[in-house]
Amino acid sequence: MRRNLTNLTIAVGVLFAVTACFCPTSRDYGVSESNTRPSNSASGPSAANNKSSTAKNPDDGDFIVEHLEVSTPRYTEIDRQVQNEKILTKAALKLNRSLSLPHDIYLRTKDCRETNAFYDSRDQSVTMCYELMEHFYSTFRGAGNTEQVAYNKMFDAVKFVFLHEIGHALIDAYKLPVAGNEEDAADRCAAYVNLTELGDEGVRSVMAAAEGFAIESKQRGNRKPNMADEHLLQEQRFYNSLCMIYGSDPTKYANILTEGYLPKERASRCPIEYQRTVDSWASLLAPWRKA
Repeated sequence: MRRNLTNLTIAVGVLFAVTACFCPTSRDYGVSESNTRPSNSASGPSAANNKSSTAKNPDDGDFIVEHLEVSTPRYTEIDRQVQNEKILTKAALKLNRSLSLPHDIYLRTKDCRETNAFYDSRDQSVTMCYELMEHFYSTFRGAGNTEQVAYNKMFDAVKFVFLHEIGHALIDAYKLPVAGNEEDAADRCAAYVNLTELGDEGVRSVMAAAEGFAIESKQRGNRKPNMADEHLLQEQRFYNSLCMIYGSDPTKYANILTEGYLPKERASRCPIEYQRTVDSWASLLAPWRKA
């Protein structure tokens, strides 16, 4: 467990490093609603940012870091390292160089007393819970992966979830039209950024998320899925993620089809599905991109 918690610090660093390439209602990862409110300990880029921009829409906000008090003893050291290394602050700076905002959006990591990650529209905040990182490690480890493989897959899956929540934040901030399920739109935002901006690293992130969805669906066993939940079923998220990867390059990722991970009927539509996702998100974010 000690090694697990130590490596969570690395996971947080890797997680927020992806924002360097991101030049793209309360919503959560799929566990529960949160009543998280902003603390008075906000820190991070604000008025010091350069507001000059070539974006079509005005830049009236920033991504701002908030370090909330950690009450779970085993997360205290991790949180201290996150603050000392300014991991979130660096991520906010990179995001602020890439995107204009109509208002501030807060970035947080904290202990949530639940396995979750969420965007809260009430205070425009994205929160990644340390418990979720542990959950991913346990999920991959329990599926038979070695410790190192489980760590690597945890890092990759957490990146996907972070970009999913950023997708919710941007949909809300920009008042983006969503012709369909918003949870699916946020998943596709995460896939879009990973597959168009991050190369092989991004593919690993989407693949790890797909594997996590598959494992979680099996862990449900004979329990009936919650059909009333706004999230897609984990099985659907699994196939959608694979479809995005396969559609991005059917030749390179032909094994997804030939090894039976994706039905032929669905695979034949994936290139068009992928391109529509890319075109849609690129168009929606264009008015807010900075030079």
